[in-house]
Amino acid sequence: MKQTTLKAYAKINLGLDVLGRLPNGYHEVKMIMQTVGIYDELTVEKTESGIVLTTDSGELAADESNLVWKAAKLMMDTYHIQGGVKAHLSKHIPIAAGMAGGSTDAAAMLKAINLLYELNIPIRELMRISVVIGADVPYCVMGGTALAEGIGEKLSPLPAPPPCYLLVAKPDINVSTKYVYQHLDAEGIPHHPDIDGIIGAITQGSLEGITKRLENVLEKVTIPAHPVIADIKAKMLSYGAQGSLMSGSGPTVFGIFADEATAREAYRRAVSDKLARHIFLTTPV
Repeated sequence: MKQTTLKAYAKINLGLDVLGRLPNGYHEVKMIMQTVGIYDELTVEKTESGIVLTTDSGELAADESNLVWKAAKLMMDTYHIQGGVKAHLSKHIPIAAGMAGGSTDAAAMLKAINLLYELNIPIRELMRISVVIGADVPYCVMGGTALAEGIGEKLSPLPAPPPCYLLVAKPDINVSTKYVYQHLDAEGIPHHPDIDGIIGAITQGSLEGITKRLENVLEKVTIPAHPVIADIKAKMLSYGAQGSLMSGSGPTVFGIFADEATAREAYRRAVSDKLARHIFLTTPV
């Protein structure tokens, strides 16, 4: 195989808790990750040497600072690959959105090189080595529904949630994950999300059990800095969402709908209202 094109799927958080700060400065988290049907496309071609990356996004650097480039370098160095890659990234996932766009693109590069060079590296091994690129990358390698603990790298697969529809909106602002965690009082969180309750609801197939427990402690930092996030959440509920939440450190917001007709009408109203710069109607994957 000389070339392959892979879909790199975005994620949302159905619940996000911070348990405290670790001695190394990272935050200990407990969160439910869910892959959604919004994706970038990464086309990768085998070459004789080097790493060449291009992208259709004017917001992204296509150099050594890009996580896709770092993923390629990691594979080349770890497995002593005699050869190179040329890759093109087609971006659809909003940037700096709390949807793991960079991490999922990096995960796609790991998988692409594994395929092209016929390395046959197990997914668990790719997950293990990928944490050096970023805490979300191991999850993006795995995908699906999962409990993430530690700094996000300790993953436990969960059953798929009940069928539902997701309205996803990213306003025209970018949020720095570093800023949000720096301004979070990790030891003074007054109320913690019921992550175990969400897991129970997923296991039981109860959409209502999930939606009534949606909670993200990072909203306490991001919403005061960007009140538009609260406005979008309120709008989604007014459109008929069973629940609405900010994903990751923001600013993306999603609403969960039980039936397709309500979700499609909500999407129409969101577009008409110019709710956000990026608006998607999708489902869990």
